[in-house]
Amino acid sequence: MPEPPDPLSQRLDMITVLKPFDFVSPVLSGFWGREIHMRAWVLLPPGYASHPKLRYPTVYFTHGFGGTLQSIRARFAPVLYDRMKQGRMPEMIWVLLDESIPTGTHEFADSVNNGPWGKALTTELIPKLETEYRMDGRASGRFLQGHSSGGWATLWLQTHYPRIFGGTWSTSPDPSDFHFFSTIDVYAPHANMYRAPDGTPTPILRVHGQPLATFEQLAGLESVLGDYGGQVASFEWVFSPRGADGRPMQLFNRVTGDIDPGVAAYWRTHYDIVHYLERNWKTIGPDLKGKIHLTVGTDDTFYLDGAAHSLQSILDRLGGRSEFTFLPGRSHFDVYVEGDDRYALFDRIAAEMYLVARPYSH
Repeated sequence: MPEPPDPLSQRLDMITVLKPFDFVSPVLSGFWGREIHMRAWVLLPPGYASHPKLRYPTVYFTHGFGGTLQSIRARFAPVLYDRMKQGRMPEMIWVLLDESIPTGTHEFADSVNNGPWGKALTTELIPKLETEYRMDGRASGRFLQGHSSGGWATLWLQTHYPRIFGGTWSTSPDPSDFHFFSTIDVYAPHANMYRAPDGTPTPILRVHGQPLATFEQLAGLESVLGDYGGQVASFEWVFSPRGADGRPMQLFNRVTGDIDPGVAAYWRTHYDIVHYLERNWKTIGPDLKGKIHLTVGTDDTFYLDGAAHSLQSILDRLGGRSEFTFLPGRSHFDVYVEGDDRYALFDRIAAEMYLVARPYSH
């Protein structure tokens, strides 16, 4: 087993290899009428300074709901750097992207409520980074990885900007098919977020297969906490049309749970990834084949494995050459774990990315 990192040495390493990046986006600033900042950490590999002529494959990694710029730094930067330093992972540049905003997470979607975050990332932030750091600027050298809402964000970016990225490795993503919005089909006739057709409460959270909370309880909690920043409201800020009052329209009535079919139809047209693939495969398919990789537990805490099965099915039917891994019994929070190593999945994912970027290195 490799020796554990020395804390002082690791802190000194972080000072030299972890760079804050703060960029004022013209596209987003134009949307909001004020300066909007895009923030990230750029983690350089151990050999970056000693190999001044090398360009490195780059991974754009983003957190899930509740994550922040500081939490993604604290949780992931030391782990990723140490694994590269020990030779467990190939040397690449990691860009740790913050997707938190006051309304929740923007998920790098181009939204009528939050603004064009996907466009800003791909046309502004990435080009700016590639002028400042020695990044492999080819599509085959740019990769995406994210977990939960970050997993959905990376699926969205890969499918909507397929020529920019060489692949996404998304883990436990939020629903890519809203027929499987956790346990709810939002398109069903007379659909209700709180009750199944037989009247039973719709669960939203399970542990070891046992439901522990319902969607109605989640919505009630958010109603108490306020209008901004909750998970359900965050989805509406990303996915919903803008209402007459300038706010995103609610998918469902918070008292009765009844789903607004017009809002659900908007969600389907604009943000249902499975629907998007079905409609646009002839155009985007050639640039997407072999680029979608997804890992999820079969006992995902938020029932996200259902939508993943649907995504796999459509990609198989379309000839997408995708890779799906369903980990038996794993939840939302332990898909990276092997034995006593909490982050082991990073090693496999990084190796697969590097093989795309440097196919002749093995």
